[in-house]
Amino acid sequence: MPNFKYVAINGQGKTIQGTIDTTDRAAALVAISKQALRPISVKETSSKDGSFNFKTLLGGNKVKSDELVIFTRQLSTMISAGVPILRGLGSLGKHAESPALKKIIDSIIKDIEAGAPFGDALAKYPNTFGDVYVNMVRAGEAAGILDEILKRLALQQEKNATIRKKIKSAMAYPTVLIVIMTIAFFGLMLFVIPQIGKILKDLGGEDAQLPVLTQFMLGLSAVLIGYWFIIIPAIVGAIFLTLRYIKTPRGKSQFHHLILKIPAVKGIIRKVAVARFARTFSALMGAGVAVLEALNVTGHAIGNVVYEEALMNAAEEVKNGKQLSQVIEGYEELFPSIVAQMLSVGEETGQTDTVLVKVADFYEEEVDVAIDGLSAIIEPVMIVIMGSMVGLIAASVMGPIASLSQNIK
Repeated sequence: MPNFKYVAINGQGKTIQGTIDTTDRAAALVAISKQALRPISVKETSSKDGSFNFKTLLGGNKVKSDELVIFTRQLSTMISAGVPILRGLGSLGKHAESPALKKIIDSIIKDIEAGAPFGDALAKYPNTFGDVYVNMVRAGEAAGILDEILKRLALQQEKNATIRKKIKSAMAYPTVLIVIMTIAFFGLMLFVIPQIGKILKDLGGEDAQLPVLTQFMLGLSAVLIGYWFIIIPAIVGAIFLTLRYIKTPRGKSQFHHLILKIPAVKGIIRKVAVARFARTFSALMGAGVAVLEALNVTGHAIGNVVYEEALMNAAEEVKNGKQLSQVIEGYEELFPSIVAQMLSVGEETGQTDTVLVKVADFYEEEVDVAIDGLSAIIEPVMIVIMGSMVGLIAASVMGPIASLSQNIK
């Protein structure tokens, strides 16, 4: 039976975390609600079926972000035009190009026809509709402004997708260079250096005194040739275990704390997190979600454990009577002072959502500038590293050749 990990809010507004075993996610939501808890996040931690699914591995059952944005915008337009939600979903499902999205829409239609609210029907698919999406739809249903909420969601998803694409684009070039450098290094060490060492020994004899650098390169090559079947699997295993450890709660926390200390990276991570916080929190506040619940949902949506912990603590302090702007001001290392200032203005004018949208726009532009700057720096740095590697090998070869030529003279 699947196990579900949940985050919920009780009647006193306190955040509760726990696990529950049920047949499916819908049953888990019902069971949590029966405990007088309001679920915020419900995620499956262990699958009922552990069989290997090749289609799932290739991402065949995953709905792309662009498809979700189009679905959200089209549904918003239909509802604004007065089209009933079931009819709108039926039309979108009929014309959906993605088999995965079509299957989800058909299931949502069945749930709504059975009497389930639209938000609860979406909550059954957490990999497609995240906590922010579901909570905003629920708030939109309750307030009767579902079309406006869907427009906000589409805009928010477009902004998030744009940031993700820029980060992936910036990382593509250095990743390719690192792979090429690794392959070139092992190729030189395993095939080229041994041949050069043989030539040098043939020219200078077995007792020839080679430079220290050349001896080091030949020794390193000999070790790689003699123990490649241990070294290469060990490197691959270490990378695999490291990536797996990062996915654990403890490993993720340590990794997120670490990247916020790396000089070249922490600025971009900080700006991305602040932009996500501002846009997500403003969208939830604009949808009419309570401040405490909005903070909890936003914390889970940012994608960084450090910011999540900070917002969870902020929710506790706000619950005790503090203004959110005063609490945020205490986290100077995470939130720039402008965020607290703008929050204070929003609290005074009652337009927190509008003010934070401006903050989000500003920091999204800052992210673009920072990523472009980092991309411009990475290229020459990688070229210098590759040049240094080639120069090191060239020096280890040319040194003994020059020495031997002097001896011949």
